[in-house]
Amino acid sequence: YVTLEPCSHQGRTPPCVDAIISAGISEVIIATLDPNPQIMGEGIRKLNAAGITTKVGVLEKAALKLNEVFCKYITTKMPFVLMKYAMTLDGKIATSTGDSQWISSEDSRKLVHYWRNSYDAILVGIGTVLADNPTLNTRLDILDKKNPIRIILDDKLAMPLNSNIVNTSLEQETIIFTAKNYDKNKANVLREKGLKIIGVSGGLKQLDLKEVLERLGELNITSVLVEGGANVNASFIENRLVDKISAFVAPKIVGGIAPSPITGQGVKLMQDAHTFNDVEVETIADDVLITLYTGW
Repeated sequence: YVTLEPCSHQGRTPPCVDAIISAGISEVIIATLDPNPQIMGEGIRKLNAAGITTKVGVLEKAALKLNEVFCKYITTKMPFVLMKYAMTLDGKIATSTGDSQWISSEDSRKLVHYWRNSYDAILVGIGTVLADNPTLNTRLDILDKKNPIRIILDDKLAMPLNSNIVNTSLEQETIIFTAKNYDKNKANVLREKGLKIIGVSGGLKQLDLKEVLERLGELNITSVLVEGGANVNASFIENRLVDKISAFVAPKIVGGIAPSPITGQGVKLMQDAHTFNDVEVETIADDVLITLYTGW
């Protein structure tokens, strides 16, 4: 029983099909075909040619979700994008004074660290760095802990040299995406401290996010966890570059004029709002976790 069609080509590991044939297995139940259009169905053809019975499509939808990162990357060469945020019951990500620690429960925050441990990269905007001075690492007491590659959107290279990001750049890989006409002197200083600088298209405060994702794909980064502020979140939504959204809703109300998870231009009419159908709801401690796929 396999979730994905056994591979038929030599990649980082030998072909799975050859191992199955040599092992003498007589039947293989396959949840879904390999999404790679260049080899889709080839593994099944080789198994059938060797006299092995195959059945395809068992629990296919669940298998596609289980392999969602691979499926997105192998078909588009762009990383799978999960946007995560936590908000209060009245839709705020901070109070009117900017205080945001903590909105969600300890259990919810721990779950996010497991996501950080499984995703290739974590992405925020420079606004988050300036406001919170985060480290963006994985804080789990487990043996197989790993830190994601940090991706910072910083159009003017405003990254403070005394920030936690810079101070830990030799321990955790960090890439800053900035405008193409970036300050070469500041860039050289940051490079000397271990950060990678990449210039992309786009104007002030609006870097070309599609180009950012394409460049990440070229670096073999297959998944990105977006933990940005309201402006970064809005840019990803408006450019339809999000594959999945996970929103923690805490049973708290702060009121007042305070920031929401997504700003941007917004829509004028409710009928034009972004709507989603593939929605899952669960409870994490006292929080409600809403997970959905955009289908874009």
